[in-house]
Amino acid sequence: MRAAVSLINKGLTGWVYVTYPLMLLFLILKKDRRVWKVSLIPAAAFGLITLLRKRINRRRPYEDWDINPIIKKDTKGKSLPSRHVFSCAVISMAFASISPVLGLLYCTASILLCTLRVIGGVHYPVDVAAGFAAGILSGLPMLFGKKRA
Repeated sequence: MRAAVSLINKGLTGWVYVTYPLMLLFLILKKDRRVWKVSLIPAAAFGLITLLRKRINRRRPYEDWDINPIIKKDTKGKSLPSRHVFSCAVISMAFASISPVLGLLYCTASILLCTLRVIGGVHYPVDVAAGFAAGILSGLPMLFGKKRA
């Protein structure tokens, strides 16, 4: 089970972080102006989330409990909100602005990532819930406006 949780966590994270730039490249090649929205909004939101979690500096479960996390991590603090989950959720909104089906697929991956990060011992449920909510809310502006220019 430990190996599966770790492997799926890495696989999902890698899949999202590889396919997102590919989507941006696709939009650039198609000369689709939505590329600005789906690149700048997530980048700005990521910066704000990073500052927020540094300010909150919540301890991680393996710091509070004497446990060895399933997901390899030794970071101290900066647990709330989960930046992995936030990134996956805001990227799912970027995909949703291009294709609702892809958006749903990536949103499902975000929810699975929430579960894995808690089971893996690197986040509390509130950490991943806050990351997911922040990602979805940050991504809402990408769903509105012109489709193409």
